[in-house]
Amino acid sequence: MALCGVKGPRFLGPNVYPEAPDGGWGWLVAVAFFLVEVFTYGTIKSFGIFLQDLMEEFGETNTRISWIVSICVFVMTINGPLSSVLTSRFGFQLVVMTGGLLISLGTIATSFTCSINQMYITYGLLAGLGYCLTFLPTLTILSQYFTRRRALVTAVASTGESLSMFALAPAFSALRDHIGWRHTMAVIGTLQSTVIICGALLRPIVIKPRGTHKAENGRSSYKEGEALTTQENIEGRTEDLITNEKWHAQNTSCSLDNELTRGCVSNGDPKNADNNSVNEKTLLHKVAWSEIELKSMENNAAEIMEPEIGEEKKDNEKPGTQAEENEATDEKLSANNSKLLDFSILRERSFIFYSLFGLFATLGFFAPQLYIIELSVSRGVERDQATSMLSIMAVAEILGRFSIGWILTRKQLRKKKLLVLLACVLTMTVDLVGFTLVTEFYGLATCCVLYGFFMGTLACTHIPMLAEDDVVGIERMSSAAGVYVFIHSFAGLAGPPLGGALVDVTQNYGSAFYSCAVGMALGALFLGLVKPAKRGLLCRKTNSNHLEDMHERKEDPEEQSTAHNPHQRTDSAEE
Repeated sequence: MALCGVKGPRFLGPNVYPEAPDGGWGWLVAVAFFLVEVFTYGTIKSFGIFLQDLMEEFGETNTRISWIVSICVFVMTINGPLSSVLTSRFGFQLVVMTGGLLISLGTIATSFTCSINQMYITYGLLAGLGYCLTFLPTLTILSQYFTRRRALVTAVASTGESLSMFALAPAFSALRDHIGWRHTMAVIGTLQSTVIICGALLRPIVIKPRGTHKAENGRSSYKEGEALTTQENIEGRTEDLITNEKWHAQNTSCSLDNELTRGCVSNGDPKNADNNSVNEKTLLHKVAWSEIELKSMENNAAEIMEPEIGEEKKDNEKPGTQAEENEATDEKLSANNSKLLDFSILRERSFIFYSLFGLFATLGFFAPQLYIIELSVSRGVERDQATSMLSIMAVAEILGRFSIGWILTRKQLRKKKLLVLLACVLTMTVDLVGFTLVTEFYGLATCCVLYGFFMGTLACTHIPMLAEDDVVGIERMSSAAGVYVFIHSFAGLAGPPLGGALVDVTQNYGSAFYSCAVGMALGALFLGLVKPAKRGLLCRKTNSNHLEDMHERKEDPEEQSTAHNPHQRTDSAEE
């Protein structure tokens, strides 16, 4: 349903299933999400290959350059609620296709900029808004097509981000050396227009249980059979009535004819002639009256038949009207269920703690990829080998995504997904501290392998985890995802500049990883509180106090009523 009651265009109609298919058209949606990952997060994390070129051409510091990525990530994440609103209004297809167009235009426009401030607008605002309109809606509709395989399919489809870092980042780096960073940026923007095609593949899904169809078919078939039986009975009775009346009329006319014949055959006596003429007149009157009676009987039969046929028509019309009423009620229910943005989700303590986890953990999502090349160069690694650090991270991240998808589908761990995610966050915190301690190539490569692996486990699960009952649930995931991404957008804005400021102050690229480690540790703390909050273990005292207040409020009106009616109290005492 579009704004002002105008429906947005649908390029491919909705798919109707009795339940989530765990396949079918969902596989094409998974391919679309894979390509969206390649040209959204994969491109953002590969932006570090342009860091040195931008610093040299514009004469800017690390902090100023890092603001480009920060603004892009901030706009991408803070507009999560806007993405949810537009998706509810116009559907997944139109929103994602519009986002793909904005991404392509923003990246191509960045290649023509003359200052960092202009890049803040073209890549930060314009392309960032496009990233927002593509990533979150695609992930949301993918979660609707899968239930049992959701974790595995999401993990595999999200490897597009890692593939972009592994294959496209070195390719774009080599292309930059041949044609320059501006032309390379234009090539990237042209490739990002592929997202427009991906948006057209996002057919909406409608779940209609089989029991509903069977009940509706049973009611309609029963009513149709009842209507046919009624119609047959009416027609049979009408035909019998008309036949009897016609038979009676025919007998009457035959008797009249016989009488006329007898009058005509009688002798030609003049006395009898007058009598015969009188008899003929009376007989003719009888014939006329018999015809009138026959017509009136037919009319009476028709009048008897009409109300019963009218009732039959009403009965036949009822199923249609009931179906229309059911459709209207379904539309009202769907409109009520699909609220544009449900901020009431902030009343749940489990969601608040999970959002705080995302807020602090995001500090460690983008800074390492942005500064790992310069950190490796500062530790004595050649620049060609330093560029390969992104590829090492990407390969390990692919393995992490596949592994966590397989792990979370095990029966033993399906109800312990939050604990698995907590273990990954703690291990990643230790690894981020390790970046600041190692000083040679193999140590950095080992840290990149661990970081990439556990980054893969977090990146493909922290948003889909909202669909789990321990956090929010699939029914409220669409609006909850928008609010969640909105909350942790502020960390995406602060992360890279905070790391850049530490580098400028300390002249040590290892300092950027300290802020990531601290943020990840705080995220682990809040993640550990999600499940206890969902079970109500953190608010028992509050609930007991609330119940006591309720009891006191119930007792107060009784005391006030007895105080206002002393006569009733004395009367009851006398009795």
